[in-house]
Amino acid sequence: MSTPFPFTAVVGQDDLRLALLLNAVSPAVGGVLVRGEKGTAKSTAVRALSALLPAVDVVTGCRFSCDPAAPDPACPDGPHEVEASSTRPARMVELPVGASEDRLVGALDIERALSEGVKAFEPGLLADAHRGILYVDEVNLLHDHLVDLLLDAAAMGASYVEREGVSVRHAARFLLVGTMNPEEGELRPQLLDRFGLTVEVAASREPDQRVEVVRRRLAHDDDPATFVARWADEEAEVRARIVAARALLPSVRLGDGALRQIAATCAAFEVDGMRADIVMARTATALAAWAGRTDVLAEDVRQAALLALPHRRRRNPFDAPGLDEDKLDETLEEFSGSDGDGSDGNGPDDDPDPDGPGGGGQPPQEGPDDGSPAGDVPAQGEPSEDGQAPAGQSAAEQSPVRAAEPFRTKVLSVPGLGEGAAGRRSRARTEHGRTTGSRRPRGALTKLHLAATVQAAAPHQLARGRSGRGLVVRRDDLRQATREGREGNLVLFVVDASGSMAARQRMSAVKGAVLSLLLDAYQRRDKVGLVTFRGSAAEVALPPTSSVDAAAARLESLPTGGRTPLSAGLLRAHEVLRVERLRDSARRPLVVVVTDGRATGGPEPVATAGRAARLFAAEGVASVVVDCESGPVRLGLAGQLAGELGGTAVTLDALRADSLAGLVRDVQGTSRRAA
Repeated sequence: MSTPFPFTAVVGQDDLRLALLLNAVSPAVGGVLVRGEKGTAKSTAVRALSALLPAVDVVTGCRFSCDPAAPDPACPDGPHEVEASSTRPARMVELPVGASEDRLVGALDIERALSEGVKAFEPGLLADAHRGILYVDEVNLLHDHLVDLLLDAAAMGASYVEREGVSVRHAARFLLVGTMNPEEGELRPQLLDRFGLTVEVAASREPDQRVEVVRRRLAHDDDPATFVARWADEEAEVRARIVAARALLPSVRLGDGALRQIAATCAAFEVDGMRADIVMARTATALAAWAGRTDVLAEDVRQAALLALPHRRRRNPFDAPGLDEDKLDETLEEFSGSDGDGSDGNGPDDDPDPDGPGGGGQPPQEGPDDGSPAGDVPAQGEPSEDGQAPAGQSAAEQSPVRAAEPFRTKVLSVPGLGEGAAGRRSRARTEHGRTTGSRRPRGALTKLHLAATVQAAAPHQLARGRSGRGLVVRRDDLRQATREGREGNLVLFVVDASGSMAARQRMSAVKGAVLSLLLDAYQRRDKVGLVTFRGSAAEVALPPTSSVDAAAARLESLPTGGRTPLSAGLLRAHEVLRVERLRDSARRPLVVVVTDGRATGGPEPVATAGRAARLFAAEGVASVVVDCESGPVRLGLAGQLAGELGGTAVTLDALRADSLAGLVRDVQGTSRRAA
């Protein structure tokens, strides 16, 4: 077993370490979500935290870590009368992204439950994490059904396993810590809100600090025992400080003045619900205890806001997390010391620095633009309605334009029944959903089909010597329920960025439509990719990824201009699908081509584009063409392209109407893919 890196030896990352320590002082804060690029000591710091947590007293022999001072009356290993107790270190349990449901919540022995009527239960990771840390690396990649189970356990402090009328419940109170790289996709809002605090981490750009990081890492790898021993005193000091802060915590007083500042801050940043207020109050109290104080000061409230609010103030998936610190300081100053909270009468001795003491490691939210409505003031280098560049600018490339306001779209689904990753777009065979039939289990039984199992066992009862009321069930009788739910797809956007699309109003509408579909893809847990074509070639602007935010950013900065190499765009998209099929063969694609259908450049451009389109039709790839052609004379080329693709077409004018919902038909109506 490898020797963990000492917590106190982590270089920099002050906000990350503070957030983890506050949860060690007060687990009621609700855990930490650590967001940041790869290689920034996220996992190292989290794994090192468990060595600093105080040991826990447990009932000897209890698999569910019951506290001997207050054992769980519903513990499956109970009742605990007068039991011997023991002390063990606090656990840190890691939940792998690919874990099964049974591994997370535990599993019942269905065969024994049916034949013997006993609850033979094997605890899962939630039981192991009780009174400790549950750590989820790459939490944003966790499957939806596991997220649902985590949400239930975090909300109720208990885990329930229900199988065909047989149920087991056990306590599951844990410190939830997750790490993620935002480039790989965002979290569902429900799970995001369950994390008490959030921290943004990034690698230092200071050479001296980077040198120290490398020096300590190499020293640890060369001789872990010696390196850990060198930091033993610092570790013991922090451990003792955590114990002292825990002891002081009940004595910390949160006055009315601090409560008003907390409420005013949450209201000013328009966070949803009341959880933010509660988390801020607990965090401010933990900050005071960590500092050795019994009164909560304005600086504690400010630091608590920087840790508890950034991930809650996002109004849509494409908003960057963060707080406007100037606005935060103004709110705190406005509500400081006006209520006689008893700590001082006028707030803390030192007025808060208007620039913000301490900070929270969170970069300030980018300020608003100059306030002028989009479109009122033409951008520099705005192309004319026919796509021509203004004087002084190359016709090969125009400056990017802003996307129009996004709108709600109708679901574009892939026909047939898939078996891809769980999501919310197309029909699929899944572990969760409505029961559609039964089959013999392949491997461990996870979802029992009771009626089919009884039907399979019934004819053999006499031969098996059944004499009592119980049904004699053998392994061969068990039947697995087959279920139908929804899957996520790969939505690959192929966007025409040529000169014929460069008119500002038209390109703004195109980007708005694609942005709307990206928002829909985010909500339906799809992977997305972006291929653009203009000039003489096509490029993969964004390889398939779960980060819809990244796709939106690439779309926003998309330049336009030049010829229309439609065939190159289609061929590049076809290659992207081929490679992605090797990586994830179960995830079915949906291709969305955004173009006016024109093809220029090279010999026989229209015929070449048609041959490229027929490659998709031959493979049964579901597709839709967003027709961007405008003007009084229309050639209908996008409709012809849709026919070659074996898909359907919808005009850009229809996309810009009230919503896409009443205008776009499911791809399954025209796709050639077999159901």
